[in-house]
Amino acid sequence: MKVLIVGGVAGGASAAARLRRLDEKAEIIMFERGEFISFANCGLPYYIGGKIAKKSALTVQTPERFRARFNVDVRIFTEVTSINKEEKTVTAKNLITGEEYTETYDKLILSMGAEPIKPKIKGIDSSRVFTLRNIPDTIRIKDYIDEKNPESAVVVGGGYIGVEMAENLKLAGLDVTIVELADHLIAPLDIDMAADVHRYVRDKGIKLILSNGVKEIEEAGKKLIIKLNTGEMEADMVIMSVGVRPETALAKDAGIEVNAIGSIVVNEYMETSEKDIYAVGDAVEVTNFVTGAKAFIPLAGPANKQGRIAADNICGIKSKYKGTQGSSVLKIFDMTVAMTGINERTARALGLNYDKVYNYTSSHATYYPGWTNMSIKTIFEKDTGKILGAQIVGFDGVDKRCDILATAIRAGMTGFDLAELELCYGPPFSSAKDPVNMIGFVIENTVKGLVKNVHWHDVESLPRDGSVTLLDVRSPAEVARGKIDGFINIPLESLRGNIDRLDKSKPVYVLCRSGQRSYIACRMLMGHGFDAYNLAGGYRLYESVINDR
Repeated sequence: MKVLIVGGVAGGASAAARLRRLDEKAEIIMFERGEFISFANCGLPYYIGGKIAKKSALTVQTPERFRARFNVDVRIFTEVTSINKEEKTVTAKNLITGEEYTETYDKLILSMGAEPIKPKIKGIDSSRVFTLRNIPDTIRIKDYIDEKNPESAVVVGGGYIGVEMAENLKLAGLDVTIVELADHLIAPLDIDMAADVHRYVRDKGIKLILSNGVKEIEEAGKKLIIKLNTGEMEADMVIMSVGVRPETALAKDAGIEVNAIGSIVVNEYMETSEKDIYAVGDAVEVTNFVTGAKAFIPLAGPANKQGRIAADNICGIKSKYKGTQGSSVLKIFDMTVAMTGINERTARALGLNYDKVYNYTSSHATYYPGWTNMSIKTIFEKDTGKILGAQIVGFDGVDKRCDILATAIRAGMTGFDLAELELCYGPPFSSAKDPVNMIGFVIENTVKGLVKNVHWHDVESLPRDGSVTLLDVRSPAEVARGKIDGFINIPLESLRGNIDRLDKSKPVYVLCRSGQRSYIACRMLMGHGFDAYNLAGGYRLYESVINDR
């Protein structure tokens, strides 16, 4: 059997290694347009910022090591320019010599990945405007910083790579601004969870320009003038990071089915519309694991799995790819941002019968030094409590909790199941009631009707005409630091002795800092016959979102 693989990195390299482990006699040829067949794509920004000191550390496998270990014919600097699916051949071009030749195949795997989007704006081809996709891009940016000593940079786009680049340019000593067309950074986050990120990023000295886009870049001597939809600014260099799209011209030209955005259409076995041709990685359309909808979710983990699955099926092992749920994690200086499953915007757009809860909880036992709080938003089915998605922003233990929630989604678990999970406990690592258990408790209380929640976006519409009671159960000192107009203050510890002050015929809307004390207050009030509602996420969440500018 002769297998050709177009493209390396996550999908192609994984497929090649798995093929060799399953079939020692197969002839495997991997074509890679560039110099590197397997590199740490997600680590590229950290080389620019100096966190990764050696360029060699970015290379996972060299062509020489890959050949020696897996007996794969690796052909770097070689571009596959066309596919003849009837003859089962490809045309390849050696980019060093210019030589063109054809190669036959029994099976073909396409792993071309995704390419950075370059908007059609004037000035984008300036030598001081960069994109980041591979190691050569990284070296160009690093060399420019080392040789030209720029003082300022604008990062256009506030997604994963954009935010990571902003951090690392700041660490490299530059004055950095992020320009983002949307109203918040990191698109998979909801705006209420992004608010904490915005505040932290600004505190680290990075400027944010949100809900604004770049329409032109003009060279003005040693400076670039970045003209925005509203306003303009100067910088010494620009990083374009407005997203990626599947690089699939090769497949389209061969008549292989692609969708409206250009992703290669594959089935669960990673087979394309054409016999004996497979596709994997960022070039393919996937199924969203939670919603069942078709999607474009370019992530390294799924690409690796897809490469393995394609190899299995080529070798006669029936393996299925069961969908992508978008589990991801991002480091921003010392902050960690993680998410899995769907966000609220998606749930709302699909018309799902969903609800949401917020938890603000410590990373480990508070009596053990070093604990920090994390903010957690969980989306779930309103009637069953089934987990649909989660977002976590914090500093310690965020990735661990998001991984548990990702596993829960894959297993179809509910909030009731989270409440029952027996997780590892030790004061340096967690609390006896882990944050994941706490999510389960809150969902359980919500589904069972033990608490009725209102949310930060409901606060402004609450009546201030005396028809309802607005109650703040924080301490007077907390209230002095910030309050919401219309709320009267009765601290939780004093509430029982002051219940007679409240009118039982009026609904009571209760807030505290995080939603925990106000939940206790709601249960107390309900026990005395009141109709009580808890402000989920409390004043802390409300203030974070409302004051996000």
